[in-house]
Amino acid sequence: MKNIDKMRKNWLYPLLIGPALLFLFLQMEDAGSDHAQPGFQSPLTVGTTGSVLRLDPAMDQVIPKGALPEIIADGFVWSEGPLWLPDQDILIFSDVPQNSIFQWSEKDGLKLYLKPSGYTSEIPRGGETGSNGLLLNERGQLVLCQHGDRRMALMNAPLSSPEPNFITLADRWEGKRFNSPNDAVYARNGDLYFTDPAYGLEKRYQDPAREMNFTGVFRLGKDGSVSLLTDQLGAPNGIGIMPDGKTLIVSNSGGGAQSFWMAYEVSRDGSLINERRFCDASAAADTLSGSPDGLEICPDGTMFATGPGGVWVFDREGTHLGIVMTGQPTSNCTVDSDQQYLYMTANMYLMRIRLNHAD
Repeated sequence: MKNIDKMRKNWLYPLLIGPALLFLFLQMEDAGSDHAQPGFQSPLTVGTTGSVLRLDPAMDQVIPKGALPEIIADGFVWSEGPLWLPDQDILIFSDVPQNSIFQWSEKDGLKLYLKPSGYTSEIPRGGETGSNGLLLNERGQLVLCQHGDRRMALMNAPLSSPEPNFITLADRWEGKRFNSPNDAVYARNGDLYFTDPAYGLEKRYQDPAREMNFTGVFRLGKDGSVSLLTDQLGAPNGIGIMPDGKTLIVSNSGGGAQSFWMAYEVSRDGSLINERRFCDASAAADTLSGSPDGLEICPDGTMFATGPGGVWVFDREGTHLGIVMTGQPTSNCTVDSDQQYLYMTANMYLMRIRLNHAD
């Protein structure tokens, strides 16, 4: 991966992206005026919204000219963790405060998929209790980052017949309970890497139930062991691994100066070395809503990373190509099996935008 840290630290970079963002609001591609109504559940698109900021000509190879974000469902409290299920040709995603997972498809529209999804206790509590990040293991089973139960869990039921029957994969490090696992990714060897900020606790970072005085990035080994990889990020959030398996990307969603993505080299034993700042979004965070959050890395190395303004797009070399401007704080994203669409969870909305990746 090309080292672009010098460009991003250079004083020219803020001068380039600043006018580009201003130009976006003045002359960018026109956004559609139609918006979804609360509770919309049709499989059809309600209308387009937002815009696309193109910082590099290569952006046209990822997202075709004229493409705009489409609102395909709404009425959620905070949508998160989108995951494409290829065998069923559906998208599932979390509504964290509602402790629910929904499903969406072109054919059937919006349906409830699973509830409860992240908090199974009968003791009432507030906060963001549901599941957050969702992913599949090597056997095609659903793995959930559960905020309320403060664990990484496996759904002990088929994807086609979901049930709130969960098996704990990991809920502690050295005897201390996690804060609230947020996002996760599997390495080629089956190790599970995940982030653990405090967003899912009722009082977040000031919650008296916290048992760790830090927020970490952890690794769950195939042998069941849990390792702390770093405790130096104030708000570790989205996480992904480059296609070569050698670089781990972690977003930090602390806002302001704490808005950035980190890159780590994955050593042979699974630990992280040679950390570097992949991209700094602090300047954009001063003027645009949202922070670095969930991300998706495609097989060709293209990375879609939610951040200030919407979804930031990077090529395999780490060049920032542009931003899908959703007009909402945007939490996470994923692509379908054929890479025809990028699906985005953005505040109360489920959105998508057409891609150029399909054959």
